[in-house]
Amino acid sequence: MKKRKLGKSGLEVSAIGLGCMGMSFGYGPPKDKQEMISLLRAAVERGVTLFDTAEVYGPFTNEELVGEGLAPFRQQVVIATKFGFKLDPKSGRSAGVDSRPEHIKEVAEASLKRLRTDVIDLFYQHRVDPEVPIEDVAGAVKELIEQGKVKHFGLSEAGVQTIRRAHAVQPVTALQNEYSLWWRRPEEEALPALEELGIGFVSFSPLG
Repeated sequence: MKKRKLGKSGLEVSAIGLGCMGMSFGYGPPKDKQEMISLLRAAVERGVTLFDTAEVYGPFTNEELVGEGLAPFRQQVVIATKFGFKLDPKSGRSAGVDSRPEHIKEVAEASLKRLRTDVIDLFYQHRVDPEVPIEDVAGAVKELIEQGKVKHFGLSEAGVQTIRRAHAVQPVTALQNEYSLWWRRPEEEALPALEELGIGFVSFSPLG
């Protein structure tokens, strides 16, 4: 398995990561838990070190699955998860976005428990919240990094100006956007800006 460093951050990951969303959410009913734990561990054995999840996948059940499946290999892998949605407490469904600093910190604490870890390797803002200045979001993650609860800050589906503003407060390690043979838009603005700033790019849905 080849390795990649995400930008100038020094965070090294396998060139191919495993997106775990579909195990619990998004593509039909949740899959068998034991089969998915076996799948996660088989990926580690094949050299995958980057595993991607989010609180909203399930919600919550995907983080629990990833935490259990990767527990024996925790020191060998990089776990990325995400914050930024408002979840309806009754249905658990997404009810808009919420990146208020106090909410980010609550999500981090809950994700740490579900992932069975004491640190989140890469913490992405899942979607930009137009009501919260991105500087405040970056500042909240910076505090989590200073407290040792998060190692790296990421953004997902953010525009170039948002990335620049966030990066000025807390260096951004990675941008995660859709990118594949049939979705090439990151080539227009995002990739040149990331190259300039020294930020890594993680593509989601790379198989289209």
